[in-house]
Order: sequence, then C-alpha cells, then structure tokens
Amino acid sequence: MVQRLTLRRRLSYNTKSNKRRVVRTPGGRLVYLYVKKQRTLPKCGQCKEKLSGIKPSRPSERPRMSRRLKTVTRTFGGVLCHRCLRQRIIRAFLIDEQKVVKLLRAQQQKGAPRSKPAKAKASKAKTAKPKVDKPKPKPKTTTTKPAAKKTATKAK
Repeated sequence: MVQRLTLRRRLSYNTKSNKRRVVRTPGGRLVYLYVKKQRTLPKCGQCKEKLSGIKPSRPSERPRMSRRLKTVTRTFGGVLCHRCLRQRIIRAFLIDEQKVVKLLRAQQQKGAPRSKPAKAKASKAKTAKPKVDKPKPKPKTTTTKPAAKKTATKAK
C-alpha cells in the first residue's frame, strides 16, 4: 500500500512558491522536499541578453553574496553587456568628433586665420634644434656630529 504524505508547511495550495517533490529518506519514509525557485541572471538594459560573468541568484541571496559575484569590474558592469557598452562608447566618441568637425568647418567658412600651419612651423623649428636635458647636480648634505659627544669630551 502507498504511504501517505503530509505537508511540512501550512500552505497547501500548489503555487509557484510552494513546489514540492517526493523524496525517500534513509529510513525508508516518503516525505515532501520543498523546491526553491530557479535562480536567474540579470539581463542587459538594452538588448535584454543574459549578462555573463555574474552568478545566478535569487534576490534574497544577493545581499549575502560578495561584490565580485554580483558585478563585472568595468564601466556599466552588471548593467550592460559588453556589446552594448562598446556601441555606446563608439557612439559617444563619434558624436564628439562630429562636433569638432562642425566647428572646424564653421571656422573655414568664416575665413578665420589659420592657426594650424603656424603651430606646424613652430613644431618644425623645435625639431630642428633638439634640447638636451642635463642632469641636475645633487645638493650636498653636510654631516654634523652630535653636540652631546663634544660636551662629554670637554668634561673629561
């Protein structure tokens, strides 16, 4: 005859948090073993891909975990995946480059004095006469004898 199983907890409904499985103990009894929810990985904020390098965990376990298990040591580590972060960095760089190009074009259209060739001539003059750095002399330190020894020799 089949052994009857009794619940170990008060909740009797088959909910997501009350999953159970039947296990045979070493004594031969059948008991319920309560199964925890599956651990999840955080997802990228942009592409919703699972983040690599982070340990899967439940939210209640995370405060007890060390920092290195919860994040990646990089900018936006634990928030964005490496591909989205790379795209963001490149996009920011290209936007800054566009601003610089826009300013240079505006200066050229106005006919502003060209400052770049002047700098180039100055740099050529510097390259023609290279400066040689001479090592600085070390300051001399004077050694003095302690005054206590002098007074001791005078007293004798």
